[in-house]
Amino acid sequence: METRNLRKERIGIVTSNKMQKSIVVSEVKKVKHPMYGKFVLKTKKYVAHDETNDCNIGGTVKIMETRPMSKSKCWRLVEIIERAK
Repeated sequence: METRNLRKERIGIVTSNKMQKSIVVSEVKKVKHPMYGKFVLKTKKYVAHDETNDCNIGGTVKIMETRPMSKSKCWRLVEIIERAK
């Protein structure tokens, strides 16, 4: 029996849900600047598959890596951690 590799998971905030069955999730990290030592915010955007169009802008979600579904979409929605208010 074959074992599947571990899939990457990310937690972020939904920044766009204008597309059908797709959302844009932003992950914000605090990274220490190598020379000056100041902490800088780095943002990375992921396009994820949302089958039920359930997410709203501002909600916190967990996404998981999956096979490529389009040119830019290779993540899928796992769960909604906190709904937008």
